Amino acid sequence: MRIGSLFLLAALAALLAPGLSPAQESREGRGNIQSEARDGVLKLLPPDSVTEHELTIGDRKIAYTATAGTLDLFGQDGAPTGAIFYTAYVARDGGPDRPLTFAFNGGPGAASAFLHLGLVGPKVLDFGPEGRDGANAKLIDNPQSWLDFTDLVLIDPIGTGWSRTVKADDASNYYNVNSDAQSIAKAIALYIAHNNRSNSPKYLLGESYGGFRAAKVAAVLQESQGIVVAGAVMLSPLLESQLMFDADQFALGAALELPSLAAAELDRHNAFDEQKQRDAETFALGDYLTTLAGPPPTGAKAAAFYGRIAELTGIPEDIVARNRGFLGNSFVKHSDGGISAVMSPYDASFAAPDPYPESDYDRGDDAILDGFTRAYGGAFADYARNELGFKTELTYTLLDSDISRRWGWGSGRGGGSRLQASATDDIRQLLAANSAFHLLIAHGYSDLVTPYSVSRYVVDHLPPSLANGRVGLELYRGGHMFYTKADQRAAFTADAKAFYATRPAGPPAD
Repeated sequence: MRIGSLFLLAALAALLAPGLSPAQESREGRGNIQSEARDGVLKLLPPDSVTEHELTIGDRKIAYTATAGTLDLFGQDGAPTGAIFYTAYVARDGGPDRPLTFAFNGGPGAASAFLHLGLVGPKVLDFGPEGRDGANAKLIDNPQSWLDFTDLVLIDPIGTGWSRTVKADDASNYYNVNSDAQSIAKAIALYIAHNNRSNSPKYLLGESYGGFRAAKVAAVLQESQGIVVAGAVMLSPLLESQLMFDADQFALGAALELPSLAAAELDRHNAFDEQKQRDAETFALGDYLTTLAGPPPTGAKAAAFYGRIAELTGIPEDIVARNRGFLGNSFVKHSDGGISAVMSPYDASFAAPDPYPESDYDRGDDAILDGFTRAYGGAFADYARNELGFKTELTYTLLDSDISRRWGWGSGRGGGSRLQASATDDIRQLLAANSAFHLLIAHGYSDLVTPYSVSRYVVDHLPPSLANGRVGLELYRGGHMFYTKADQRAAFTADAKAFYATRPAGPPAD
């Protein structure tokens, strides 16, 4: 009798216990299988964690489910080869047609915490009144979270975040353009299958190299996974490397860089003006380009030419003349001369104390990339553990510069040149093959890593039959990560919301 009563009580308790949703049951089951089957460092990855939250945006509350977990990758023999960490945010009342956005950063070698806690997630890292205090940064609710208009899945490529391979030496197999795109596309396909999201409009969001990656992943999804994306948002993207890497040694590359230097000079003096910026753009692709392309000017013409460049950029005229108008990295230590400061290529308006004022060359770590934004890593690790319930002893790798150094820009590991990297053909093919595909490109004016004029050049040279009404370029005050400024983050989010609400009509019927 006592044993029978125990069975009865157990059955009754099971009936009365709060149940898991089908999606939660699926995740819980997979998590247990994953933990038992994993080898090597992957054993330190816990099962997926599912938590419930609420966020207020404007005058409405959004209830959402957060999942911090991993997606397993397998080799041709069926053995596990690695695991990709992701964080998903899904509105509970979103419905089956709610857009679904997959986001990743760039580097190569950067984890998604930059976009996650800097722009789209339900939490944002506040760097204080001046926007540069990493030591006292605070995680706060994000009133501009993209959860307002899309569900989110933030993905960390292999070698970043908590994404790892079973064998450490195998990680480099993913450090090339093609393998990286294939692995991210596979992770996206797995998420869609596991969560029954095949009917959702699917978008990609990529920053910097992540913008380049978005074009490659969209193509792979379509070709290899049978998944057609509705659109992409590229933030400060790399589109044409030959117009960016070492391009300032040539007339066109220097001309495409000059407007960003002019914007930075205006911003340093709180004098940014759109008309002045347009004048700088006209000069850059007019007199500046044609003069650099010809023999060096002499006499009064040289004085006027170099003086105009100095006025636009803040770089002393003698430095400009010495370089024949090709500015290169001279802006780093010579912009707004005499203040013993260095400027960051990630935002040329951003001045920081010079650690090596006695040298024209040594400039130390970058004040933005190696400075306050590193706080995204520690903040995300703490947030994932304490709010999302993903508890692991693995170190969260925010940015691994070794991955960038080892990156294969061709088809295989270590192959190809970064000067050959191009996303233009991918964009053309995506626009041509899918009449619903649309693209939003966003840049900060004073970004010298990926100058906005390069993307404008690419967009201007797309066939009008493909680009008209389907490709947009928006500009914001600030640099590569302009979203660290709250007002610019709000402006970009508003533009992105309008972009998601727009559906291209497609080509006219014959």
